[in-house]
Amino acid sequence: QVQLVESGGGLVQAGGSLRLSCAASGRTFSNYVMGWFRQAPGKERDFVAAISWSATRTNYADYVKGRFTISRDNAKNTVYLQMNSLKPEDSAVYYCAAEEAEDYSDYDEEWEYDYWGQGTQVTVSP
Repeated sequence: QVQLVESGGGLVQAGGSLRLSCAASGRTFSNYVMGWFRQAPGKERDFVAAISWSATRTNYADYVKGRFTISRDNAKNTVYLQMNSLKPEDSAVYYCAAEEAEDYSDYDEEWEYDYWGQGTQVTVSP
């Protein structure tokens, strides 16, 4: 079992930045591919970014490329999502997810992840 706890969400103006964190516990964090997803009200949960367990590979949804950066610190059992140039359409609940998998980052589907956090709200005002 892996427990995931997100933090860092909040209210920010368009053009601003936030950094989300996801702290993991319970198993060997460095064996897990980590991903970020988001869900806006009335919409499905969408892929945002993923990072391989070695941190050598990353993968981003087209709508966040160039603005968001995923990273991880295996010594701290934490994955981060740096979000810059935020837009109102980025408003959503952001979820951290984990999957024990090969050292790749092309895991961009919900069903590929076994463990999920409770989510953190990000609201971007115009």
